[in-house]
Amino acid sequence: MRALSAASGAIAVPIGDRGPSPSGGSIVVREVSAGAAGAGYWMVGADGVVYGFGDAGVLGNAPVGTASAVDLEPTRSGRGYWVVDDTGRVFAFGDAVWRGDVAGAALAPGERITSLAATPSGAGYWVFTTRGRVLTFGDAPFLGDVSTLALNGAVLDSVPTPSGAGYYLVAGDGGIFAFGDARFAGSMGGQRLNAPVRSLVPDPDGSGYWLVASDGGIFAFDAGFFGSMGGRTLRRPITGMVPYGSGYLMVGEDGGVLDFSDRPFAGSLSGRRLARPIVALAPGPSAR
Repeated sequence: MRALSAASGAIAVPIGDRGPSPSGGSIVVREVSAGAAGAGYWMVGADGVVYGFGDAGVLGNAPVGTASAVDLEPTRSGRGYWVVDDTGRVFAFGDAVWRGDVAGAALAPGERITSLAATPSGAGYWVFTTRGRVLTFGDAPFLGDVSTLALNGAVLDSVPTPSGAGYYLVAGDGGIFAFGDARFAGSMGGQRLNAPVRSLVPDPDGSGYWLVASDGGIFAFDAGFFGSMGGRTLRRPITGMVPYGSGYLMVGEDGGVLDFSDRPFAGSLSGRRLARPIVALAPGPSAR
């Protein structure tokens, strides 16, 4: 197991500059509003508004009302997506199939939905909560959860394995919980963090993963390290990250995109006034 910590800025690349990459060559961090062919991603705001870049087309916005959207999950074809809000309502667009909402009675006081992940067939999905509860719909199997444990931090993100026979839960304190065929490669649980961990992203070969903190710090476990924003001043906290080419993309609450990859940059919302913050980023059809 190889772990590289960047919470304090082991490699920090200022926006617009070209910085060194441990794998050789260089990585460009870009934060501009532009478009590019052969690349794309979606963002969703807390108000349910979906933004598409590159080959990621907008198919509709989620009418979340006074609730907050928390995640967007594309279909495998890239011709649809689901949006879930923090109360457990699921909204399906394009070729995404609605399989049900989370019943309010299924949640404990103060428990909120954090993410949704689709099964490989697209015929089901998992919905995950802050207490580490896993709720299944359609053909999504229940493989275990941590809802009966006393957690040091709320579960903020969850990711299935490519086979659909496993998933990871990641808590804000950097704790990782692996179920089914999800391979545990290490965590930041029990270590001092400068900011909460927001997301887990499997690396392209499936052998490891990256964790990203809200300050842009990256922690790599059996995965290549391509740079971070740890130790740099951000306009707004990082709220999500996705795999992109051989590297990764981060998004801030203001819709600014930080690109540590070898793929074309497809644009951002930097400089635009948003009604509510961006809460999630998802890879487009060409990036899946």
